[in-house]
Amino acid sequence: MLKRFAFLLLLLIATHSLKAQFLMDMVDTSKDIGKGMLSIYKKFDHIRIGGYIQPQFQMAQDKAAKSYNGGDFATNVNNRFMIRRGRIRFDYIHFAEKKGPSVQFVFQFDGTERGVFIRDFWGRVFENKYQLFAFSVGMFARPFSYELNLSSSDRESPERGRMSQILMKTERDLGAMISFEPRKKDNPLRYLKIDAGLFNGPGLAATADFDSHKDLITRIALKPYPLTKNITVSAGASCLDGGFLQNTKYVYTINNNASGKTFTIDSTSTNNGKIAPRKYYGADIQVKIRNKAGYTELRAEFIAGTQTATSGTSETPAALLTGTDGYYVRKFNGAYFYLLQNIFNPHHQLIVKYDWYDPNTKVKSDDIGKPGTALTATDIKFATLGFGYIHYVNENLKLVLWYEKVTNEKTQLPGFTSDLKDDVFTCRLQFRF
Repeated sequence: MLKRFAFLLLLLIATHSLKAQFLMDMVDTSKDIGKGMLSIYKKFDHIRIGGYIQPQFQMAQDKAAKSYNGGDFATNVNNRFMIRRGRIRFDYIHFAEKKGPSVQFVFQFDGTERGVFIRDFWGRVFENKYQLFAFSVGMFARPFSYELNLSSSDRESPERGRMSQILMKTERDLGAMISFEPRKKDNPLRYLKIDAGLFNGPGLAATADFDSHKDLITRIALKPYPLTKNITVSAGASCLDGGFLQNTKYVYTINNNASGKTFTIDSTSTNNGKIAPRKYYGADIQVKIRNKAGYTELRAEFIAGTQTATSGTSETPAALLTGTDGYYVRKFNGAYFYLLQNIFNPHHQLIVKYDWYDPNTKVKSDDIGKPGTALTATDIKFATLGFGYIHYVNENLKLVLWYEKVTNEKTQLPGFTSDLKDDVFTCRLQFRF
């Protein structure tokens, strides 16, 4: 079996055309937007192989620190070496300019010391008569948010924000999507892109869909538009209208009582069989300014909505509840802000990032931990200030030095009466081919 795989790998490499244009990964929605165009100059099939590896060393403020920067630290560990990501991607593209649809097929997997996992497995069809539409189906990134769709190999911060990781774990899901994106250079709508798709909902957190309800996700984006010779702007608006089956009659929502804000149970029998709501709304903007050293870039995104989960987490459930447990419905919001600045030249970059995630906007820090409120650590607001330096040695090698200062609300809940010691320093090398 190993010999067959080696032979196949050599065959794929041998058939790779060095001059073929590489179509953008569906994850890289705006970073390399020029690669999103379907090439109209090539009339041959080709295969491309690419990938990257991100070995890193991390040091936490305390042992067993809980972290969204590469996962929690083990019980007796405050520093670690790890391979954060090890990706290999295969693309096959068949170009058929004006003679029928063009086809792209992608397979990408992630291998680390924690195991090997599929990350992308999808196909995409481009219509060539009008050069306006594309249809995608399989396992791919959901078209919601700018940061969620920015490739981990291009993103300046080591990880996506806490909110992004919680609301859409691993970013991907199984589904189908139609895209409107004019590919002709003279089309007056060439800076507009619209994606709309139906998805299972649980994402890669579940091995299979557990109900018949689907999430409708849409995104309208302005691709990088030149305001002036030195300034470009891009923006987007995203919406997720989804949910999942309530297989229990027990539903908890926030209400006022004599002791303040508290979760109140609704055990009406008709709750069983309804759809638990997941509704997200987001808006983002990116401004890039050319200067002598390279670029200054500002990014911002705000997301708010309703999330249904459990008492112990605000992540979308990977399976339906069992027993007498109930679902918890929370209003949430969160945001992130980036400032990126090249220094000396484009090979050196400083980054400052601030983000927050408030999983329960209807309660205050003083409410959490009060007897009888049923509020837990899941309802605590976290904010993260990250800053770092990147040295782009060349197109194949990147050094990242990053420090995250994580702050949580101070509550009446034991263990959360003060700020946790969960700051993390990361030193990462990225090798890319």
